[in-house]
Amino acid sequence: MILDKETAKKTAELLLQIKAIKLNPQEPFTWASGWKSPIYCDNRIILSYPPIRNFVRDHMAKQVEKIYGKADVIAGVATGAIGIGMLVAEYLGVPFIYVRPEAKKHGRQNQIEGHLESGQSVVVIEDLISTGKSSLNAVKALKEANANVKGMIAIFSYGFDVAEENFKQEHLEVHTLSNYTSLIEQAYETNYLNKKELETLQEWRVDPSNWSPKL
Repeated sequence: MILDKETAKKTAELLLQIKAIKLNPQEPFTWASGWKSPIYCDNRIILSYPPIRNFVRDHMAKQVEKIYGKADVIAGVATGAIGIGMLVAEYLGVPFIYVRPEAKKHGRQNQIEGHLESGQSVVVIEDLISTGKSSLNAVKALKEANANVKGMIAIFSYGFDVAEENFKQEHLEVHTLSNYTSLIEQAYETNYLNKKELETLQEWRVDPSNWSPKL
């Protein structure tokens, strides 16, 4: 769920402003999954804009404390959430670790990088949630290391039903600064999209895996 509507709209405005989120209904992007999409999100761009990364850091850190209390450790999901996760940990004055998609094939063969003690409470930071699989993969690794995963806060979520179901099955509490609904509402209100483009984006959201642009 989004943390609050005002923050959701402001976050969406900032992401559009720096083109961390790009909307292009006429010439859709192709995701790694093969899906055709009128939207593409790369929140790592936030790190290049100090005022915006500070806005995101402050809101995520304050919500960590408000929702989950004092965590022993902040964990970022590699690679997109390493930067912002570290900033949140610095703001809160707690240790930071990050979780790889899988264990390294060489060296110490770690999946979790950094110092984590058994039983420590952890809040996971994500930059983007689509299906939720990479997020839950990180949570699984943390739990296998005997961490107490309190929940997750992400910058943005597409709000797919499959992600909601995946999180529900794993009993994981997830909050986001903004989401797809807030984004397209903000984009339309600020004339970033016209009515036809808005309808296209709404249509895509209903069935993204089977959507194709109308020629």
